Amino acid sequence: MEQVKRIPYGISDFNRMRNDNFYFVDKTSYLPLIEEMPSYLFLIRPRRFGKSVFLSMMRTYYDILQRDNFDKYFGDLWIGSHPTSERNRYHVLYFDFSKAGCSLPGADLMTSFNDYCGLIINQFAHEYAAYYDDDFKETIKGIESAKSKLAYIEIKAREKGYPLYLIIDEYDNFTNVILSEHGQKMFHDLTHASGFYREYFKQFKGMFNRIFMMGVSPVTLDDLSSGYNIDWNISVDETFNAMMGFSETEVREMFCYYRKNGMLTGDIEAMITEMKPWYNNYCFAEKSLNSDRIFNCDMTLYYLSSQVQKHRAPDEMVDKNIRTDYSKLKMLARIDHDTTYEGSRMSTIEEIAATGEIMVDLHTSFPAERVADIDNFRSLLYYYGLLTMCGTRGDRLKMCIPNNCVREQYFGFLRDYYQQIHQLNLSHLKDLIDDLTYDGQWKPFFETMAKAYRESSSIRDSIEGERHLQGYLKAYLALASYYLVKPELEMNYGYCDFFLLPDKQRYPDVRHSYILELKYAARTATDSELEAQAGEGRRQLLQYSEDKMVRSLAEGTTLHRLLLQFRGWDMVRCEAV
Repeated sequence: MEQVKRIPYGISDFNRMRNDNFYFVDKTSYLPLIEEMPSYLFLIRPRRFGKSVFLSMMRTYYDILQRDNFDKYFGDLWIGSHPTSERNRYHVLYFDFSKAGCSLPGADLMTSFNDYCGLIINQFAHEYAAYYDDDFKETIKGIESAKSKLAYIEIKAREKGYPLYLIIDEYDNFTNVILSEHGQKMFHDLTHASGFYREYFKQFKGMFNRIFMMGVSPVTLDDLSSGYNIDWNISVDETFNAMMGFSETEVREMFCYYRKNGMLTGDIEAMITEMKPWYNNYCFAEKSLNSDRIFNCDMTLYYLSSQVQKHRAPDEMVDKNIRTDYSKLKMLARIDHDTTYEGSRMSTIEEIAATGEIMVDLHTSFPAERVADIDNFRSLLYYYGLLTMCGTRGDRLKMCIPNNCVREQYFGFLRDYYQQIHQLNLSHLKDLIDDLTYDGQWKPFFETMAKAYRESSSIRDSIEGERHLQGYLKAYLALASYYLVKPELEMNYGYCDFFLLPDKQRYPDVRHSYILELKYAARTATDSELEAQAGEGRRQLLQYSEDKMVRSLAEGTTLHRLLLQFRGWDMVRCEAV
């Protein structure tokens, strides 16, 4: 009897997955589609979407050394019944630039990068030695420069007629770390003119029959791709929209497999419904906006592991490993420690946190020195998975926060930003949130927040009205793990500013839920103008509370309709309707 397949959480090596009986989501049907494209390709996707395991699979499929293992690795997969003429015909050089040392200061960068590449090339010479002259392996080992090693391989491969395939995982990692840790000047020196990193890429183009590179941002692409046609960037091609990540069909099939084999108990549809708000909703091509959304691989497997091992959802829906990606948001907001653009970047993050969406002119490539430009910054948020495509307006893309995992990153980042300005007692705020959740005592929390907002003079100096205030309140409300802080939720022909939706599956004892309508008026607003505005807010709250979805979501709790009204930075109303 076949052993039940292991859950491949944290596994990125295809051969190990197949040898050690891990479950593999079959993406091999994309291999012929890749072969139909130009010979040199780039694909950009966020972290934790299965890029490494896909590239590892490609390596095994195209490697001539694995020719006799084709049935072992691919026999039961889609490509096993539809092999292409390209299978197992290449000498494959595989780099993972996340492993190239890149945090050393100054001149050691080149040495570190050269040492890593040299080790990989020496390994290549060892593995393919039988195909070349007797002294091939030792000759390459004796060459000091990795660039010179490559040049020698190119000469010998051409001499003997062997096709070469270059696969690079995280091709942009080296330069992204330099950009964030050492600044734009060092980045420019490495990737322009005679910079050593650029020189490698110039050599790659002429040497390899095929190149496939994956990364998380297009910054390096523009700086390195002199002679690399931009059409080779397939990141927004709808053909490859679902190549990374899991489709809902793939998630359901995987869960059904474990259910069938007695490893998974409970209602699979209920599990998928629970996962969707947290891990789903990614779209990577405008022409795929009407297609099914994509799940984050790692988070799906994290959830599945908990269901199989503990027969329940994880205590924390956001994996701690994902939380480390939050540092990327900090890097993006403060690129090069440069405050010149920080105001516009922070304003963008506040707008996204407040409304859940933003309009973007998506740039598929841009140089590092233009990374702080607002459109490029917004594009970077998309490439890092902090925004995703959700619609269009004219020729612009509407981007939104994909899910609750990412929303937590935004709120956490904003909270850290505000805490630098005004240190609030977070422990005390959590106590007030407990009172709000279980006792319906909501006024102390909002009065405390209003007082803190008023006293934060640095925040006050950059006030941009209601949107800024929304970001501020939501960042601290997100401390309430009992609720999903939904921004701009459509209900009963209107948009509620925010709805504290009880997370009933994790906290079934929550007793109170809230609809909040936030009204902001200029400091010069008159009392009569404030009263008219408050009247509108009361009508809206009554309208929203009649919505069928609201009544369903709030079932079993006391629903509070709260009107918060600010004149400038002063709260003038805090009332239940």
